[in-house]
Amino acid sequence: MLLVIDTGNTTTVAGIFDGDELVAHWRLSSILHTPDELGIYFLNLLATKDIKPSDIEGAAFASVVPSLDFSMTEAIKNYFGVRPLQATARTDTGMKILVKNPNEVGADRIVNAVAGREKYGSPLIVADYGTAITFDVVSREGDYLGGAIAPGLQSGIGALFAKAAKLPQVALSIPDNVIGRSTEEAIQSGILFGNAGLTDRIIDMIRDNPGLEDAKVVATGGHAGLMAKVSRNIDYVDSWLMLEGLKLLWLRNNETPHS
Repeated sequence: MLLVIDTGNTTTVAGIFDGDELVAHWRLSSILHTPDELGIYFLNLLATKDIKPSDIEGAAFASVVPSLDFSMTEAIKNYFGVRPLQATARTDTGMKILVKNPNEVGADRIVNAVAGREKYGSPLIVADYGTAITFDVVSREGDYLGGAIAPGLQSGIGALFAKAAKLPQVALSIPDNVIGRSTEEAIQSGILFGNAGLTDRIIDMIRDNPGLEDAKVVATGGHAGLMAKVSRNIDYVDSWLMLEGLKLLWLRNNETPHS
């Protein structure tokens, strides 16, 4: 079995592959910081699925939180007895990274692009809805071209709540009408329909580039399903795309894990 983990600023996503099948997955808060905290936490998660540490034959992770890289590596080594592959811009991905400075590109964006190209072909746009909203573009030839980054949905609500004393925290749900009949509905309208407009405008502009006119769009991340309901340009929703990408990178850089 293969353990895969994506560490984000707000959320950590983890999963277990048994061969090609994703047999378990979790979406967690990124609140743990030491190797022992992480190791014990993952042991407990696996125990809920009757998976033993000895069942784990390989591991891969991506991280946009540099301060957690060492802790994650040590946790996996100490508690599962395997040395994990950490996905970075320097990892052998089989994809050309055609940006000015490849080392600046977040590992999560590269992993998403690799998985998206494998599953949906190219040209492709991957829209990831997390702490930030990222749009990553794969050319018709299968190369990574770059993309766009915007504040995430929850980040927008948090900023409003922090900077405007009278505005409340609200749940992310779609209001019945763009014209909010209450402060809560007005915020929901602005955040959800506003980010749908942002999504559609950026995708339209990306498709204006030569060779990208027919690029498909796959949405991933915690708010992908919600945004697909209000955007007119999202073709697929794949909430666990990142985990698929980590599996592909592990397979490319190691022997295939046994089932």
